[in-house]
Amino acid sequence: MKVMVTVVGLGNPGKEYEQTRHNVGRMIVEDVALYFGVREWKEDKKKVALVASGGTGKEKIEYILPETFMNKSGKSLAHLKGGVKKIENTIVIHDDLDMPVGSAKMLFNRGDGGHKGVISINKSIGSKAYVRIKIGISKTTPAGNIKKPKGEEAVQKHVLGEFSLDELKIIKKISKGVAEALELFMGDGRAKAQTIFNSRY
Repeated sequence: MKVMVTVVGLGNPGKEYEQTRHNVGRMIVEDVALYFGVREWKEDKKKVALVASGGTGKEKIEYILPETFMNKSGKSLAHLKGGVKKIENTIVIHDDLDMPVGSAKMLFNRGDGGHKGVISINKSIGSKAYVRIKIGISKTTPAGNIKKPKGEEAVQKHVLGEFSLDELKIIKKISKGVAEALELFMGDGRAKAQTIFNSRY
């Protein structure tokens, strides 16, 4: 029997948001799809998303890029509601302001951390029992400490700002790590994928 894995990249639709920090989940999923040779995306009006699919033999991967804005991301995953196994085989990739650029963490069945996209998904599918990969988007000080923006206006400016060229190179490397983690997830299970991925970042 084929295993279906759903990989979701959170972000905002539209050209003006393409390279922004808030869209890092979306950027990484596009890279991961390319890693597995998937180039063709189609509009799915029912899911309000761009979707693509591919596979690695026994496993089938569906990639979803919600075409809603971040705080409505759950609309694109409403079809998963009630499907316990489908939800457990879903990986949602999103930005995290509490982590610096270059860091990433794989979690399972954890709280939303105040992320509006995650809050929307949890509400829509009635569960948090899926895998999340958080990607750091905050800058660091010369001493290596996290430099998180303070105040709503500063946060908005930061998350909707674009990555520098050096940061984009770092994100590309993380994309490769996420693709390798996806292979482990499908071949060896969540626990092993999580342990190895988190040990790298």
